[in-house]
Amino acid sequence: MAEALLHHHEPWRVKVGNAEGCTVELISLSDGDNGFRVRVLGRRSPGVLHLHDQLDAEVLITSSFVSGRLTISLFPSDLEDWSRALDLLAAGQDICWRDDDHSPEIRIQPHNEEHESPAVHVEDLGSSCVSVFLPMNLEEGWIDEQRRLLGRVLKEWPSEVLQSSPGVYEWRR
Repeated sequence: MAEALLHHHEPWRVKVGNAEGCTVELISLSDGDNGFRVRVLGRRSPGVLHLHDQLDAEVLITSSFVSGRLTISLFPSDLEDWSRALDLLAAGQDICWRDDDHSPEIRIQPHNEEHESPAVHVEDLGSSCVSVFLPMNLEEGWIDEQRRLLGRVLKEWPSEVLQSSPGVYEWRR
């Protein structure tokens, strides 16, 4: 039966983000001086049922003062949380994405009063103990652009696994 399920779902073998060297931006914020990006690199373990929808990604931070790169894993719930965070940002609210037990913690302010601009604060207390604050002069429409990027990630790597109960996974039909 498992063989039939794997054979039935072989289309994922044709185009796997990582296998073809495909990277897709999930978040891309930059004003030319400061930049914050989250790039999705591909599926963590394509075809392994309980890991298939987990995505390898990296956080990239650039400024005239500091540059950094941090590898992370994204779960489908992280993408759902990012979608809700974009709605909150559009409503003018500060957000915290990937807080809980995830590292790094990413906080975004649509308007930082001190700098009178949007700002990103990335805190990696889980491994490097580094914190970076980036005020940015972003173009109008930056939130809509992030929604477009999220849509592209969801299209490239759609959720193909259903967790029907804790620890029980099956392919979506």
